[in-house]
Amino acid sequence: MRAAKTKSEGGLVKDTNSKGFKIKSLKEIVVAVGYPPIKSKKGVPLLSQNRQFQFFNAPTYIYPMVPAYAASNLQDKGYRVYWMDGISERKEYDQWIDELIATGADYLLVETKSPIVKTHWKQINDLKERLPNLKLIWVGDHVSYLPLELFKNSNVDYAITGGDYDFVIVSLLNHIYKGGELEGGVYWRSTNKDIKAKPQGAVTLTNGEKVYNSGSSSLRHNLDELPFIDRDLTKWELYAYQNGNYKYTPATYMYSGRDCWWNRCTFCVWDHTINPLGSYRSFSPERLFAEVKHVVDNYGVKEIFDDAGTMFIGPKLKRFCELLIESGYNKKVRYGCNMRFNALNQEYYDLLGKAGFRFILYGMESGNQKTLDKLDKGTKEADAINGPRMARKVGLDPHITIMLGYPWESYKDAQRTIAIAKYAFKKGYYETMQATIVIPYPGTPLYKECKEKDWLLTDDYNKFDMRQPVMKTPYPAKKIFELEQDLYSAFMTPQYIFRKIVSIRSLHDFKYLFYMAWKVIGHLLDFDQNQTKVSWWSPKFWKNATAKLGKHFVTPKTSVDAEKAAIRLVDSAVNL
Repeated sequence: MRAAKTKSEGGLVKDTNSKGFKIKSLKEIVVAVGYPPIKSKKGVPLLSQNRQFQFFNAPTYIYPMVPAYAASNLQDKGYRVYWMDGISERKEYDQWIDELIATGADYLLVETKSPIVKTHWKQINDLKERLPNLKLIWVGDHVSYLPLELFKNSNVDYAITGGDYDFVIVSLLNHIYKGGELEGGVYWRSTNKDIKAKPQGAVTLTNGEKVYNSGSSSLRHNLDELPFIDRDLTKWELYAYQNGNYKYTPATYMYSGRDCWWNRCTFCVWDHTINPLGSYRSFSPERLFAEVKHVVDNYGVKEIFDDAGTMFIGPKLKRFCELLIESGYNKKVRYGCNMRFNALNQEYYDLLGKAGFRFILYGMESGNQKTLDKLDKGTKEADAINGPRMARKVGLDPHITIMLGYPWESYKDAQRTIAIAKYAFKKGYYETMQATIVIPYPGTPLYKECKEKDWLLTDDYNKFDMRQPVMKTPYPAKKIFELEQDLYSAFMTPQYIFRKIVSIRSLHDFKYLFYMAWKVIGHLLDFDQNQTKVSWWSPKFWKNATAKLGKHFVTPKTSVDAEKAAIRLVDSAVNL
């Protein structure tokens, strides 16, 4: 049942904007999409399109794919849209506010996450004080898990839960201005007169205020119906250079699906909030290729990273690769993606190589089987060698993500993970790596287990930013920083360094190696025990970093060399 009828074909049900001015078309409804600036001594906040929030000392800017699709979809449906990413544009907060005012925005859509949600509460209240007519819409994984918390702590107008907010934001505004049905996942205050739909749920807050919702999150949309991301609207060049996933620039992101077809890892906040089990969908290979062709032809993009949690496999992957090969675009652009260690056999890796894939990102998480089982990773220790080894045979560059600081892992367990990474770097199976402290984000099974077993050191969201452990471990917390730096230094073997030197074929190769070295130093600084008390110019930091790197260079042998050298291909089970 429709919530309201339109006045006429294409007419407006609500004929005034949020400031009370008469409107004649949707083009007069202004929506800003982006992020308010967040200044921190910890570095640049990786808020956009990142499942595991971090601050980076070496600036990195990740294309916010779902917000970008939201902006593009709104514009495609007739609304006027402004892109306002104050983080990537390095704006001051007041400067960003002035620019927001200048747009004349009626609505502001912002994505949030647990480690910065308290900052956003303050920013929401400040925005409402400065711009009382501006309607604020907040989205993201934390909001999806705790939407009512947002209303308790801020003067927000709307929350949209679930990962399809790029569709639902259009539904919300079409409901307000065109009388369309209101999809599930929207929360609003009972005093809001713009929503005419019958609430599917209602909760009274402790202050007596009532919050309505439109039912369960809407997560059944056909992704092929989305327009291409408008790269001009969303200022794509902000994200085209400073990103460790790129070797060739300008580069950009794609998003083949929502979000991971495995969808079970107990630590992954996206798997249990915005894209829960059973909600995985992907673009068709044809639709994905069409957008690849679009960015290469129109923007001169040289490399693409597909940031779906895990790229589709099987016939869809085969067809996508065939499209790249048959069209010749495998010669025009390099492609990268997230993949599971045990998802592909050698035949598929060979196909990726022919299709122009360069970069492949795996979530290793740990080198200990007990941890992989507890995390419901669905992988074996052997897979962490076999997958990248097959990828290397066709020239792909494997990037590995690893986490340390599990409550059930001993110091020796953590050292084993580091030894495996060092072995794989030495053998040439791993090219690059990202290391983090494991964080139990609210909404995940890991967080629930922490609450049940009293593992949390703190429940302060501000401290869930990977700059310190928030779970109890069998060894002192300060040891985790040492382990993280040790892990980030593990590549530094004579074998790895020799391969890097002989691989230099051009000035571009040299510049890329210099850039990656800068990123490594930045990560060592990320996990310095003194944290924000040190800087790039600290002699103490450089002394410590040099010692870490030098230790691995002079002692390349590891405790797992013999064990890992004995791994055979048959020790892995491929999920095709």
